[in-house]
Amino acid sequence: MKTTDSMNSLAKLYIQEIVRLHGIPISIVSDRDPKFTSQFWQSLQRALGTQLNFSTVFHPQTDGQSERVIQILEDMLRACVLDFGGNWADYLPLAEFAYNNSYQSSIGMAPYEALYGRPCRSPLCWIEMGESRLLGPEIVQETTEKIQLIKEKLKTAQDRQKSYVDKRRRPLEFEEGDWVFVKVSPRRGIFRFGKKGKLAPRSNLGSGLADVQISEDTSYVEEPLRILEAGEHRFRNKVIPAVKMWWQNHGIEEATWEPEEEMRRHYPQLFYEF
Repeated sequence: MKTTDSMNSLAKLYIQEIVRLHGIPISIVSDRDPKFTSQFWQSLQRALGTQLNFSTVFHPQTDGQSERVIQILEDMLRACVLDFGGNWADYLPLAEFAYNNSYQSSIGMAPYEALYGRPCRSPLCWIEMGESRLLGPEIVQETTEKIQLIKEKLKTAQDRQKSYVDKRRRPLEFEEGDWVFVKVSPRRGIFRFGKKGKLAPRSNLGSGLADVQISEDTSYVEEPLRILEAGEHRFRNKVIPAVKMWWQNHGIEEATWEPEEEMRRHYPQLFYEF
């Protein structure tokens, strides 16, 4: 599917490749691509009775299983490109076949068997990786050899991904009498000087509505009260003369540095007073 395809194309592709072959899913986990978050797509899935689960922004671990499969397939295809050369795209169907008929420890069987309820019948009969029996003419033998090669690359990719995860894991064994740290939830609430209490009276929550001056055209413009100090300040990686302005309806601690030239042009009277 292309990124420029319309939502109608996405719906047709979904019906053709998913619903036609596998039926209507109970739920779909996806990222927050505009196509998946659009009102059209959500209405379509709601009508079909499918629940949409969106992953958290910048947190791909939400759909970690899919992310791991993608990494494994990328490693497998990268290795196959080196072996098959320029015509590697011709072997993509065999790569898909090899993955769908490889044992997956997460489900205890091959994806094909999990989907259809029976092992896939193929020219290559294996129990463990590396055990095979060749049948048929040369085309079958060539296909089988390619599948076997792809499966070896797949096994290497799976082992590599597993090694990455194992680096962050270590077996924990405890014996009676061992001292351990217990993780507990942090204490919730508002703290002041180490004690739970109400919001400090000195806290400033901003100006009240009664203090805000609105013009007749319902617009609101921030007006400065006076200049607190002058000096040099960095604006957009350039140091220029600046003044620290105290603004109306704001506390003195909210004063901001502004370019001196711009303030002189708009509020010259403040410089006479300063």
